[in-house]
Amino acid sequence: MKVIEDQRGVRADDRRFAVTIGAYDGVHLGHRTVIERTRREANAHGAGLAVITFDRHPASVVRPESAPKLLTTLDQKLELLEELGVDVTYVVRFDEERSQESAEDFVAEVIVGCLQACCVVVGEDFHFGRNRGGNVALLGTLGATAGFEVFGLDLLRAGPGVISSTAIRKAVAAGDVEAAAAMLGRPHELRGMVIGGDRRGRTLGFPTANVAVPDEILLPGDGVYAGWYVRPDGSRHGAAVNVGRRPTFYKDGTTPLVEAFLLDFSGDLYGEPATVVLTNRLRGEARFESVDALVTQMNADVAEARRLLGLAG
Repeated sequence: MKVIEDQRGVRADDRRFAVTIGAYDGVHLGHRTVIERTRREANAHGAGLAVITFDRHPASVVRPESAPKLLTTLDQKLELLEELGVDVTYVVRFDEERSQESAEDFVAEVIVGCLQACCVVVGEDFHFGRNRGGNVALLGTLGATAGFEVFGLDLLRAGPGVISSTAIRKAVAAGDVEAAAAMLGRPHELRGMVIGGDRRGRTLGFPTANVAVPDEILLPGDGVYAGWYVRPDGSRHGAAVNVGRRPTFYKDGTTPLVEAFLLDFSGDLYGEPATVVLTNRLRGEARFESVDALVTQMNADVAEARRLLGLAG
């Protein structure tokens, strides 16, 4: 997949493209439906498949006080788009200047000028440009002049609601990683570097990898989870993962941590990039009256994680 970082006057290549546009945070099942429709249009036109996305959530610039935490880093998003067979991803550097650009200018520069769009496929609720002034209707008007078709798709539904990044964030924040996975089409992942901690887990018999997740990424609700820990070499290890503030040892107000206890593993993980894949929530975080009570519960958590992951004890 070719990645084009935002630059004025660039042309992707000599092809025309079927284009879709969006934040694509999470690259969830709804996004995949839009991309698949865009692929069909690309094939019908003998064109390439292109995605226009952003290097950060646009809300972090236009309304930073209420901008959401993200489900995926930019690197994760690009990996997922590449796995879907996207030919070109144009990454918009969404800064103050871009936020003030009119929808018409964005279409002329990027959709027409860079990607020579033959068609544009978006969700029916799509808005873009200064003050969200652009929508499906405006795209249709501009496309009629510039020579591209526009398709506004109904949002993909799951039960009574729609599949959206907002709905998935709500599920993750509540600790419902199973519901999040159903909408994502895969388990929710956290990525970060393994850093040093207070080594308290080691003294309890449960040495953990403390994974420093970027601040802009949404952590699941405080609790204990079963999942998989993936090392840089691709090896996967079953894990019991604690997300929270360790109330047995610390007062409220501490920064939440992601701590993964790898099952049947012994080794040094410090300084490694880590991927933590969360498959099941075991319980909420709790304060225990004694260290012995905590250790007893941790043994039970590990046993339950083994059962859910299909690992022998």
